[in-house]
Amino acid sequence: MHLDWGPDVVAFRAELVAFLDEHAPPQTRTRRDFATSDSDQIIPGWAKEWQATLFDHGWMIPGYPPELGGRNATPVQTLVYLEEMAARGIPRSLHFPGYAIVAPSLLEYGTPEQRAMAPAAIRGDTVWCIGMSEPNAGSDLAGLQTRAVQDGDRFIVNGQKVWTSYAMVAQRCCLYVRTDPDAPKHKGISLLILDMDTPGIDIRPLTHINGNADFAEVFLTDVEVPVANLVGALNDGWRMTQGSLAHERAGLWVEGVARLEQTITGLVDLAHRRGVAHDPIVRRRIAEGYQRAASLRALGYKGFTSFAQGAAAPEHSYMKLASSELGKELYELGMEIQGAYGPVIDEERGEEAGRWPLSFFVSFANTIAGGTSEIQRNIIAQRVLGLPRA
Repeated sequence: MHLDWGPDVVAFRAELVAFLDEHAPPQTRTRRDFATSDSDQIIPGWAKEWQATLFDHGWMIPGYPPELGGRNATPVQTLVYLEEMAARGIPRSLHFPGYAIVAPSLLEYGTPEQRAMAPAAIRGDTVWCIGMSEPNAGSDLAGLQTRAVQDGDRFIVNGQKVWTSYAMVAQRCCLYVRTDPDAPKHKGISLLILDMDTPGIDIRPLTHINGNADFAEVFLTDVEVPVANLVGALNDGWRMTQGSLAHERAGLWVEGVARLEQTITGLVDLAHRRGVAHDPIVRRRIAEGYQRAASLRALGYKGFTSFAQGAAAPEHSYMKLASSELGKELYELGMEIQGAYGPVIDEERGEEAGRWPLSFFVSFANTIAGGTSEIQRNIIAQRVLGLPRA
């Protein structure tokens, strides 16, 4: 049996490949295990220009209409687009909240004025951050405590957010707040659009051990937000979080699986260079990783089919958990294959400029970002398997 995409999809891929060959900037042609920038800017100039170029040519979100940076692509064409971009390691953007979370939320729940903000968010003209995580409500979003009290035609907001990506450079924030403290945790949350130059906002960058500052703490003291900036209905924010995160994960799994497959290829090459390619234990462990990655790709196709048809895709919670945990195992195996030089970053002694130890350490963040592995296990147990709460 021969499976064929069909002539329309083949032509679609050929058009995409020709566009990438002509327009993709040099910075996108250097494959990395994790998206990083060599610039000291959070969003370097080339990335802004590249995102705008994708939008203007209809390749930012192909399934959207042209006025939203797309070309009305079919779900299958969108999947082909995601796979081609992931296979080449080309990012669409170095600030994902605008196109992946904010725009879908505004388009689905916003007023006409709010929906008009979506094109700039997708094109990257407006940088957004997401005000979800708090010191005592990281993966447990329903536990957030930042309060918004309505006072006439405005909300008065007080509280703190943490691990807020891009807060230092964002013009706007999708801010999740508690508007009914007496309601059950999931029922009293609302979504506000916050202009980041509003008085009362204190942004404090969080510096990593390597000196980078990609996140920030955001303190809000008597911050005034117009009631007109409420997205959707009052106290309906939880439902919107589920929709926005579903949009984010619907395509991210493709990048995650592609990264796993590229890592496995790298492990095979590494095993040959280190002379252990015929070691039965090494071969078994690499083969096991290949098998698990292939299973995740098949599961991703199933979830994508459900999502494209408007149905829930619980597979994505499992894929987020499984891909982040498998990635950590694969990078650790790369360190083990190197033997005593496994943790070494020195280019003369370590492999690939420290690829394996650096990726191993970064991979721990993947088990936290976007919902910790522990929270994903709870979601799978309760909402997918129907198990009772302990």
